Amino acid sequence: MVLKVKQHSDKVSRVWPLFTNIDVDYGEGVHIYDQSGRKFIDCTSGIGVTNTGHCHPRVVKAIKEQSEKLLHGQTTILYNSMLDRLTNDLQKIIPEKLNCFFFSNSGSEAVEGAIKLARHATKKPNIICFQGGYHGRSIGALSLTTAKSVYRSGYQPLMSGVFVSPHPYSRQYREEDSEERTRYCLAELEHLLNTQTSPDETAAMIIEPILGEGGYVTPPESFINGIRDICNKNNIVLIFDEIQTGFGRTGEYFAFKHFNIVPDILVIAKGIASGLPLSGIAANKEIMDKWIPGSHGGTYGPNPISMAAAIETINVLEDEELVSNAKEMGDFLLAELQALKKEYPIIVDVRGKGLMIGCEFVDDNGNPGTVIAEKVRQNCLSRGLILLTCGPYNQVIRWIPPLTIKKTELEKALTIFTLAIKDSLGK
Repeated sequence: MVLKVKQHSDKVSRVWPLFTNIDVDYGEGVHIYDQSGRKFIDCTSGIGVTNTGHCHPRVVKAIKEQSEKLLHGQTTILYNSMLDRLTNDLQKIIPEKLNCFFFSNSGSEAVEGAIKLARHATKKPNIICFQGGYHGRSIGALSLTTAKSVYRSGYQPLMSGVFVSPHPYSRQYREEDSEERTRYCLAELEHLLNTQTSPDETAAMIIEPILGEGGYVTPPESFINGIRDICNKNNIVLIFDEIQTGFGRTGEYFAFKHFNIVPDILVIAKGIASGLPLSGIAANKEIMDKWIPGSHGGTYGPNPISMAAAIETINVLEDEELVSNAKEMGDFLLAELQALKKEYPIIVDVRGKGLMIGCEFVDDNGNPGTVIAEKVRQNCLSRGLILLTCGPYNQVIRWIPPLTIKKTELEKALTIFTLAIKDSLGK
């Protein structure tokens, strides 16, 4: 079933595509309601943003209270104790090594800040990124983004000084030795440092510890640890882009905990404020103090209302044990989807951590299942389940529900998903 998707008026730029026909009225918990009162299970969370669910009452209350006090107070003009409260609360869930923070509005802005900080701190120009990564769409962040060509097409030439190294994600749809792929990728990374950008001119490496737009791919632990070792050996700053993986999404507060290492710069956004615009970077104060005062900034970040939402978001994550719920519900969802994989050969892989899970599809010829994944997604939508695709060919359906989701809600979503697969296959 192909649904006719509503469109905004001609006064709204077409650069924003619409992926659903939902004329939204309001959101509550894991559900979205349209203008007619129809209820949808939202397994997108606004692309990993509403980790505490839509309109969590405690977050809404914090926003309302702050909105009556101050809407905007520019950070270089006014001292605001909320900023100290926010950094102190973040320090409870972020390692002490990363003990100094800078805030902005969007993930792209945070990535731009991380690049600028790395260059100032090291006095070196070049950046290494990894194939399949998504880091944003402003020119600097876009220069590091290789998840899909549509993001880059028509905008070249992009920022210079960027070099792309391979990622151990296999797109061959067959069982391969992940450690062999890891050895190859790390060898190519070393080769890159010997042939294109020497350690003396390489400021940083930036990577999503789990690929987001690139296909929801968790690399082997040995790959991430290998990058850490290479950075240590060559005095290169390691940046983790945890914009989508942060704030409990993977069953840990941050995905770097799955790999038992700590980056030099941590990029955060999305789930930090339950839907309000806020992003940031965290680094050691020794690195931050090398940033020249006044050389970076912004008018709106950190906005008082966004800070209030972020402070309460962290409290809710803690008080309601949503990180552990993400792990428990994620383990359940992963097992159920892996059982479906055994039943339906078009699902070639199911992977993920916590409530960040991808189902990769192939067609009858073993090629990327772009068409079938979209059919399943739209069929789910017609039955009341909102999902998104990702991957270089949009062949992966991704599951990113709010961390508040219950087993009964997941069971209903899985029933819809199963029916959608059967219907899309004509069974």
